[in-house]
Amino acid sequence: MPTLREKPEEPDTGQEDPANGKSGVSRRQLMTMAGGSVALGAFLAACGDDDSGSDSSSGTTGETGSSMDDNSTARFGDGDIGIMNYALTLEYLETAFYADVAKSGLFKGSDLETIRKFGSQEADHVAALTAAVKQAGGKPAPKPKTEFPLNNAQQVLRLASTVENLGAAAYLGQAARIQSPEVLAAALSIHSVEGRHAAALNTLLGKTPVPDGPFAQPASASMVLNAVQPFIVD
Repeated sequence: MPTLREKPEEPDTGQEDPANGKSGVSRRQLMTMAGGSVALGAFLAACGDDDSGSDSSSGTTGETGSSMDDNSTARFGDGDIGIMNYALTLEYLETAFYADVAKSGLFKGSDLETIRKFGSQEADHVAALTAAVKQAGGKPAPKPKTEFPLNNAQQVLRLASTVENLGAAAYLGQAARIQSPEVLAAALSIHSVEGRHAAALNTLLGKTPVPDGPFAQPASASMVLNAVQPFIVD
């Protein structure tokens, strides 16, 4: 299995900005808490088929939805708090996924270290979003119990690639609904890194890291939540 070379972290050159909108969180505060790594992802339907040859190309998803017509994040709270809690729920899932993969024994050496690094970055996002929701005056969403199919390394890599692409699409799907410019900037910064993670995973799968289109596609919250539901066991 090819090894994955990780890109060096980019320095944070953001300026301290006052918070705007309902979130009450500045761009630098949220981006610093987020750690500049993978973002919220969603666990998607490609996990069910071990023999699937479907392509999980970087930067796009096969199904999209209109974010402006979808108010599925309201179950997590009002406005930006609901959107951040939606993201937090997906981050919980991603963190648990990578933790389970790391313990599965399916990966060794540099590939295992990459899995652990991805998981650590997801955990940083959980901490970031939890703090941001609290700072905005909201109550963080509870952590769900999860279970994932981890039958073989290729299946796990396909699922991880799909997760990262869906995660990017999930953030993009909420971009037009976010009221705070600071939260929007942080969300899009995380979205871009998810795409880079998807490209790295495609490399491990022997697929091209080149996007299959010039524009990233959003995913509605309802579509993403339906996709992750099979992995939530409580």
